[in-house]
Amino acid sequence: MNDAILTWLQRLVQTPSVTPNHAGPKAFTPGEGAMATVVARAFQSLEADEIIYDPVLPKRDNVYGIWYGESPEVLLLDVHMDTVGVEQMTIDPFAGEIRDGRMYGRGAVDTKASLAIALGLLESHIASGKKLPYTIMIAASVDEEEGGFGAAALARWIKQRQWRPLQMIVAEPTECRPVYGHKGLVRQFITVHGEAAHTAQPHLGKNAISAMAQVILALDAEHQRLQQLPATGLGHGTLTVSLIEGGRGLNIVPDACQIGIDRRVIDGEVVDDVAAAIIALVEAASPLPVTVTPATYGDAFYQDPTHPWVQAVADFHHTSATSAPYGTNAYAYGDLADCCVVYGPGSIAQAHTADEWIALSEIDRAADFYRHWWGLHA
Repeated sequence: MNDAILTWLQRLVQTPSVTPNHAGPKAFTPGEGAMATVVARAFQSLEADEIIYDPVLPKRDNVYGIWYGESPEVLLLDVHMDTVGVEQMTIDPFAGEIRDGRMYGRGAVDTKASLAIALGLLESHIASGKKLPYTIMIAASVDEEEGGFGAAALARWIKQRQWRPLQMIVAEPTECRPVYGHKGLVRQFITVHGEAAHTAQPHLGKNAISAMAQVILALDAEHQRLQQLPATGLGHGTLTVSLIEGGRGLNIVPDACQIGIDRRVIDGEVVDDVAAAIIALVEAASPLPVTVTPATYGDAFYQDPTHPWVQAVADFHHTSATSAPYGTNAYAYGDLADCCVVYGPGSIAQAHTADEWIALSEIDRAADFYRHWWGLHA
């Protein structure tokens, strides 16, 4: 184990960075502000040629570090700084305790280990006095656990800079397997508007719940239709009614009913087209006025799994490329780089848990790959 990596990981885990919507009394100051300060100071101590603050949300900035190498080709790492909440944790979320070959704490696996590896390897390389073979950019991004606004900001910044990275890693716990794709999503709130009346005379009202029942049946039928389409590289799209609320009392004809839906988007689908199709479907299905409010939209991520670099990452660990059931910042990157994979040490099974941890052996495996990727000597 590289001592510098372990030291960095403890420091990062000990720096709270709970995304604001998940923050409770145990989270200390919500948001990534403290982490951004630690990261920027780390970049400075590691002699970054450029350190950029990219404002994303109020008091929540992406932080970019750039080290120019012998080659102008850019190798880009996106690693998110925010974590989920800590209120349910059964361990001290910010202790960074090491025991039984593991590091414990919130963010240890998702995804502060990846950032610690990058910082530790750069520290060791800079101490050698040698120039980096490639130009390295580390993007420490905000808001991955909620809206993904940090990823969208990074994509805009790269395009404005007119860069096209040669290779890009989106850091997530993948057990050191390259992930070439995951579904995107369209999440919406659908509200049917009726008219209240006394249930003794229901004909004087317009029942929003009854109307919503027809909408739900139409949405269920759409889900079944999606399953009959030819599968793509990411399988089939899905559509789930996941929330419902309506009614004011047992003796009142309901004047409103709202549902929330989650539509998973596959490669080849356009998010805006999917959203528009849902709006058209519910308007046709509802006998009463209906409004649709967007919640979260995100494109599917799909990198051709036969790309030579995807295969090279898999071959390094004697494994195979795979797709993921969860979403990542990669939704925002499209063809931003010549090749992009989601990759990192540890398992998603340990992320967001009450005792989040990462095996130190996994960190070693990923560090070996980063050395190889960046062209560094052990």
